[in-house]
Amino acid sequence: MTERGQHMLKHTVHRSRQLSTVSIAKDLQTSCGLQVSTTTVRRELHGMGFNGRAAASKPYITKRNAKGQMQWCKPTTTGL
Repeated sequence: MTERGQHMLKHTVHRSRQLSTVSIAKDLQTSCGLQVSTTTVRRELHGMGFNGRAAASKPYITKRNAKGQMQWCKPTTTGL
């Protein structure tokens, strides 16, 4: 892949990070006329440091749980 193609690939990924490799390859074909396979897109993105990761799920904290956590972490005023 040329340097211009790599620049276009990086620009496309920064614009929308949730695109699949198929849609990125199609976008590169329509925007700058590059014929690249999905494997090439995946390999180039990996070489640039982009990796697919799923976001970690965070627990739902109710108001009651938040209040209990605050009470737990506040220091008590008992004589130590």
